[in-house]
Amino acid sequence: MCLSTAYKLIPGEEDEKICEFISEVKVEGDKIILTDIMGKEIEVPGVIRSMDFVGSKLYIGA
Repeated sequence: MCLSTAYKLIPGEEDEKICEFISEVKVEGDKIILTDIMGKEIEVPGVIRSMDFVGSKLYIGA
């Protein structure tokens, strides 16, 4: 099983961890819905800036 961690990109600062153990990502307009392995959904405003499949990381920016 390959799960990811989502980070919020903050220019000039360290990336902020938003959610771990992500099993599903949905994009609806200007928001991203992250679902973890327990089924908990988190809505995050922004756009996907980068996805690292090998490192299991998702980067979200404004």
